[in-house]
Amino acid sequence: MEPTNVKQLLKQKPKANLGFYPTPFYRLENLSKKLGIDLFIKREDFSGQSLFGGNKIRKLEYLIGDAKEQGAEYIFTFGATQSNHAMQTVESCRKEGLTPILYLVAYVEPDENDLRSNLLLDRILGAEVHVILKNPGESDAEVDARSVKMAREHMARLTEKGHRCYEIPMGGASPIGTTGFINGFAEIAEQAAAVGQSFDYLIHATGSGGTMAGLVAGKKLLDHPMRVVSFDVIGHDASYLENSAALANESLEQLGADDRLTADDFEHDNNYYLPGYEMPSDAANDAIRLLAREEGLFLDPVYSGKAFAGMLDYIEKGIIPPGSSVIFLHTGGATALFAEKEILGNLLEK
Repeated sequence: MEPTNVKQLLKQKPKANLGFYPTPFYRLENLSKKLGIDLFIKREDFSGQSLFGGNKIRKLEYLIGDAKEQGAEYIFTFGATQSNHAMQTVESCRKEGLTPILYLVAYVEPDENDLRSNLLLDRILGAEVHVILKNPGESDAEVDARSVKMAREHMARLTEKGHRCYEIPMGGASPIGTTGFINGFAEIAEQAAAVGQSFDYLIHATGSGGTMAGLVAGKKLLDHPMRVVSFDVIGHDASYLENSAALANESLEQLGADDRLTADDFEHDNNYYLPGYEMPSDAANDAIRLLAREEGLFLDPVYSGKAFAGMLDYIEKGIIPPGSSVIFLHTGGATALFAEKEILGNLLEK
């Protein structure tokens, strides 16, 4: 299937006009020389209507489009207090006349007298924000589940009063949201062809899995030879790839496509997220400084910094061989550079 055929398939889905596409795609000249590879960057951080855009806008175009088609008034979603997805959901709701309600887990507890980064933007945008503190001994999975339970109880109360609510899962990782990155891969394939170059690798950060599922589904539809390498920033168990394949397959089924994925279709590395989600690593901070000082571009310590660090390690170890052609998908999130010091770590020490 050609990219134009994929885009034709996607036209059947309701879609809100939230982003500016195609996003910029160009060669990183200085780092290409320094690293001995041909390194391009895809600027998904330029996708949104505000200065604080990111990759979630692609998903939200389809999610908000679906919500509006269903007559929703209230949009509920989840994440950490500094969630890029949550903030981008709020700005999308404001553009489309919907009311955003957030249930956010405080992995790093915010100071209500000194709000920062995405949480500050959420409040400026006027979102209804519920911050969920972790109970002693409570795991990340348990507090995430508790936040969803609280939100659904809230939705039930609004529904009883005659309001229509729409739930967007964490990270927009649903079959509808995944559609956005099937479209995203088709766009990348078109841009790669336009520069007359065959690319060996597409590198990106993965969290909730929707971006990864969409990219790999798009690769499958196009039967594209480029390898999609996904660096995990959360730390998932073995079920993650099975769930991601199921997510991709449901999205493909909704589009009427016959292609299907299995866990074996994913190249996923779980070795670079430590010490944990929203916890900085020395390697990620080194990667942030490197890109800033060589190209004048900013990554973030939660997502793109860890994925870039993983890519650099692959290059150093020869897993990505010298002379390879590589695309790094910049998923946004640089607002985290203005977050709490617990998220930044030693970023300013060198």
